[in-house]
Amino acid sequence: MILGAIEAGGTKFVCGLGNEHGEILDRVSFPTTTPEETMDQVVRFFKEKQVEAIGIGSFGPVDLNKESATYGYVTTTPKPHWNQYPILQELQKHIHVPIGFDTDVNAAALGEAEWGAAKGLDSCVYVTIGTGIGAGAIVEGKLLHGLLHPEMGHIPIKRHPEDTYAGNCPYHQDCLEGMAAGPAIEKRWGKKGYELEQNSKVWEFEAYYLAQAVVHFIYILSPQKIILGGGVMKQKQLFPLIHAHVIQMLNGYIQKEELATGIDHYIVSPGLVDNAGLSGALVLAKRELERVQAVR
Repeated sequence: MILGAIEAGGTKFVCGLGNEHGEILDRVSFPTTTPEETMDQVVRFFKEKQVEAIGIGSFGPVDLNKESATYGYVTTTPKPHWNQYPILQELQKHIHVPIGFDTDVNAAALGEAEWGAAKGLDSCVYVTIGTGIGAGAIVEGKLLHGLLHPEMGHIPIKRHPEDTYAGNCPYHQDCLEGMAAGPAIEKRWGKKGYELEQNSKVWEFEAYYLAQAVVHFIYILSPQKIILGGGVMKQKQLFPLIHAHVIQMLNGYIQKEELATGIDHYIVSPGLVDNAGLSGALVLAKRELERVQAVR
């Protein structure tokens, strides 16, 4: 079974071919520019490929309600030119196979649950910290949807006592994304994160904000695994700092061995490394193909 996968990110698109076992057979990536330019490259990649279905994990917000007139749209994104763009429908015009659709972070959570760090578990949260911050969740074996979909990157957080940066989110200013995403780091410190590796205060602030988010997710969703990915988390010194802050912030309230003695196995990096989103899109493709076949 040959399946197509699209990890549609706000910075770059990754398109790939794979199979039902999660093996990536081919992949290509290109910058996310205008919808017309970007989707033209997507269509050209898949046009001559004999795929049975395609999965799309898209940056958002997106409309996941199949009863909605704007199902399959990227909706209120600040990404130039993509606001209210029908990404699913545009692909359906050119590629006539079943197409599964969800958020990029829900897809990543799905990939990690199927083949990665959360394999064998029925709940997990996947958080990506990069150009933006987003999170996907699996609860009792199902992707979490609702009125919209999880927007955990925009939760309110407490400011670090030494941090005077106003925040970078165009909607909320100093929400989690506004304080801890890659652009916030660069605007606060005047350099990109990878240039600040030796500046301990940078990562102390970052860990303080990300740990607050993790604590919220533990309290609200009680996942069996929390996976932190994205470009910012390439700074491996963040994990021990986050672990320490989470323990301190929980303050003994949750008495579980996973937190008390095994937190380095509970809050982890992606098992699929950089393929979580693409692998999850393969699962979306497979599930959509099975759904279509079941109703025929």
